Amino acid sequence: MHKSLIALAVGGALLLGGCALGPSQSAVNSGDVATAVAGISADNPFFAPSTLQYQAPDFTAIKDSHFEPALLQGIAEHKAEILAIANNPEPASFENTLVAMEKSGALLTRTSKVFYNLAGTDSNPSLQALQAKMAPLMSAHSDDINLNPTLFARIESLYNQRNDLGLTKEEVRLIEVYHQRFVMAGAKLTEAQKTQIRALNEEHSKLTDEFQQRLRRLTKEIAVVVDSEAELAGLSDSAIRMAAADAKAAGHDGKFLLSITNTTRQPVLAQLENRELRKRVFEASANRGLEGENETASLVARLAQLRAERAALLGFDNWASYRLAPQMAGSPEAVYELFGTMVPKVVANTRKEAADIQAMIDKTGGNFELKPWDWAFYAEKVRQEKYALDEESLKPYFEFNRVLEDGVFYTIKELYGLTMKPRPDLPVYHPDVKAYEMFDEDGTSLAIFYADYFARDGKRGGAWKSSFVDQSGLLGNKPVVVNVMNIKKAPDGEPTFVSYDEVTTMFHEMGHGTHGMLSRVKYPTLAGTKVSRDFVEFPSTFEEDWAAHPKVLANYARHYQTGEPLPKPLLDKLLKSRSFNQGFDTLEYMAAALVDLEWHSLKAGDSLKDVASFEAAALKKHGVDIEAVPPRYRSTYFAHAFPGGYSASYYAYMWSEILAADAYAYVQTQGGLNREIGMKYRKAIREVGNSVPPMEAYINFRGQEPTTDGLLERRGLK
Repeated sequence: MHKSLIALAVGGALLLGGCALGPSQSAVNSGDVATAVAGISADNPFFAPSTLQYQAPDFTAIKDSHFEPALLQGIAEHKAEILAIANNPEPASFENTLVAMEKSGALLTRTSKVFYNLAGTDSNPSLQALQAKMAPLMSAHSDDINLNPTLFARIESLYNQRNDLGLTKEEVRLIEVYHQRFVMAGAKLTEAQKTQIRALNEEHSKLTDEFQQRLRRLTKEIAVVVDSEAELAGLSDSAIRMAAADAKAAGHDGKFLLSITNTTRQPVLAQLENRELRKRVFEASANRGLEGENETASLVARLAQLRAERAALLGFDNWASYRLAPQMAGSPEAVYELFGTMVPKVVANTRKEAADIQAMIDKTGGNFELKPWDWAFYAEKVRQEKYALDEESLKPYFEFNRVLEDGVFYTIKELYGLTMKPRPDLPVYHPDVKAYEMFDEDGTSLAIFYADYFARDGKRGGAWKSSFVDQSGLLGNKPVVVNVMNIKKAPDGEPTFVSYDEVTTMFHEMGHGTHGMLSRVKYPTLAGTKVSRDFVEFPSTFEEDWAAHPKVLANYARHYQTGEPLPKPLLDKLLKSRSFNQGFDTLEYMAAALVDLEWHSLKAGDSLKDVASFEAAALKKHGVDIEAVPPRYRSTYFAHAFPGGYSASYYAYMWSEILAADAYAYVQTQGGLNREIGMKYRKAIREVGNSVPPMEAYINFRGQEPTTDGLLERRGLK
């Protein structure tokens, strides 16, 4: 789940005030509250703010048994606070309504932040069981707030007079955001409709949690076991040793295990010479979830149906229209139009790439037609022939620690004046996690940052940014942020090398991280990355491009043994090859985004759909049905769109990429990597969170709205 946020782990929670309210669930009854109160003990670390710097969690004190009583008590306390606000006999004011809401839910916030983060990064059966139990409870709590008519009456009163109250621009923005969220949640429905939507929300919450659990189990279930080392020809010695170690850990001593990541394309397919094994790996990936005990196909169909029913209740034609109404795009039609203008050029480029690959297959003695499991392997041969660039020859220059410290950290220092200093004294939740403190150029401490980059059991797939504490001037909170990835760690005593794709992902996630850590707003609801889905990926995608900037590359791309920089001929080949295979990369992304939109364009009352047939029809409808280029995610493991928070919103990556490419191109006209333009960008984009409407923030930085020219150039499609 590349580039997702904590909303994915929580299941699409609505953020109100400082409280990360989870999905839809049923009310906390008196028995639950009694259990919570009975479970309170002096050693539970959640019942008071952490005494560590910036309230960073004290992982040495936290036990799994602490979560349930703290979550239940947190819901009960937050419910009481919200009811007191709603029933306040004084007329609604900004202070006694919205400020009070922003300050509410402290216990629930600090507990749920840690709980959902660990459920995604270091899970176990106990946490998984509690996650399933809490899903309906958290959903109902969210509904109790969003559907409270008395509370909404106060918010609407403030909304109607927002421009006459003498408020700051940020305060007016807060009122508008609250009002929109309540309306979108169903605050204006009749009581009968509210009862319906509560039921739909509860079922939706349970199904998204079940989807996550099944995906986690599927990851282990579909790993490919290989009997002999000879079958692994093409893999490096280090990769073979890792496969042997993984097999032994999984109970297959003497064999080799190839893990499957949560995308259709598998990195190992670029190296494996054995075509039959490539096919096994691809089919394990592409066919997961269609059948068996952990099938997710039925969940896809039901979730699409549930969302259509919710949208209809809220007065929208379909879920896509509902979801996009408050986004920059505004409507699914705008997204279809964007993609429609690009599809012909992208498909033509992809077919040319396919022809080149088929020619390479024929040239090297292959007597077969190009299939999905062949693309990466033969594309690598084409790349080598065109650019004489061997990805394996690059890896000694991309050692993990050097990329992080001399690449990612170096860039944010050059652009924004930031310094990361290790904090080994701060406790972490896993030995592979490292803690840092972020300082501004003048020495001011700004944030705590956790780096959690390596794959392991109990961690969901993908890469994302999350937070343990959100920035807030109102609450006096400085941010505590985490970046998460799933890099395969080398055996003990050996250096970990990363691919160039993983390099850019490290930069990308730090883009999210600094978006959260540089936030300087007053109200937690507007802080950091709490912006629209199709804006949130802009700052992170912008950061990606610095990975290829010559000055940045020269600083981190050094041989892990000698420290020698990446030779200029190899560097030139790398930079020239960046546009290689972009037809494939763009098409597989667009195919997934269009499938997502088609699922969520269904209307209430439509019958449940067969997943495979529906996908095929959607791809054909939009002219992106090329057999050798399947969608980046098929529906059954599309974690962004179904259990995650990107339903009808996977398009947002490309929408945001338009902003990012335009901004990066503009920055190069202003001298490129320099503090002056970096600080302008920091102040206009990173510091304002959602306190300024997204397009207004962009124009404040760029001076105009973006064009697609930068995007086409970035992807080599111009």
